[in-house]
Amino acid sequence: MDRRAFLSTIAAGVLAAPLAAVAQPATRPPRIGWLTSSVVHARNVEAFRQAMQALGYSQISIEFRAAEGKTDRLPALAAELVALGVDVIVTDGGPAAVAAKQATARTPVVVGAAAIDLVRQGVVASLARPGGNVTGLVLSTGSELDGKRLELLRETLPSLSRVAVVWNPRNEANRHKLTSLQQQAKTLGIQIESIQVREVPDMERAFGGTSRSRADAMLAVADAYLWSQRERIVALVARKRLPAMYPELDFAEAGGLMAYGPPVTENFRNAAGYVDKILKGARPADLPIEQPTKFSLVINLRAARALSLAIPPSLLQRADQVIE
Repeated sequence: MDRRAFLSTIAAGVLAAPLAAVAQPATRPPRIGWLTSSVVHARNVEAFRQAMQALGYSQISIEFRAAEGKTDRLPALAAELVALGVDVIVTDGGPAAVAAKQATARTPVVVGAAAIDLVRQGVVASLARPGGNVTGLVLSTGSELDGKRLELLRETLPSLSRVAVVWNPRNEANRHKLTSLQQQAKTLGIQIESIQVREVPDMERAFGGTSRSRADAMLAVADAYLWSQRERIVALVARKRLPAMYPELDFAEAGGLMAYGPPVTENFRNAAGYVDKILKGARPADLPIEQPTKFSLVINLRAARALSLAIPPSLLQRADQVIE
């Protein structure tokens, strides 16, 4: 689907609802602001729309704002949505959630997906009782999933000794993740090679023909910008012939070797439930933040064959999806 189609207004709306939202008049469709750190993901939007329709909203208006990886644009984009008077802002990506929180203390914000610690970042008071105007769903609350991904890489490559960790320093939360990952790697006897990627050229320098990287494998930290560039990243890493572990299932579908994480699209389906409650009068402050309970391991055997890599049978048996 053409991304530009998502960046236009779907229908008209009116003034924003107050923080303690009230039920919407039947003649007026809810007006939703959609703020993303990267690009608008059609699959997530469609999951949200379908869930809203199942809840009885035959029509909704969505105003899209996408930072396209340039997180310094997020404050202005969030302010635009607030000025438009949307009823609720749905965010995609940790930096988008932070920007929405900083932009307004009144407009309700529903986090659709964020791989950051919302408490550490000052977005909510606690997961059980968020306080303020923000609630929703997270993909993780810190670096625990990165540690699990590192363990899965070690299981795939028992002789693993050095891992290139790709992370985006534009996302402040990633610095904490890198530090935690370095500590976990030390306990496994693995060295971490830090690869900062603000733009794709950084990735090309790290893994291009003149790269001096001595890593045995690569691990990508969850980030909205890296997700938006997944095809290019997967291609570069494959050209370097590096086994790689990715944070989201879309990377494996794009040709990456392995991915481990929660199903992101399901988060946006569930985000509709939060929006529905808020439109009917619930306060975000009283709606607990939902954490993932299901995690999927996807292994791409085509990528493994291209690397002449034999995946351990025990790992294949535990995989939720194997791409042949």
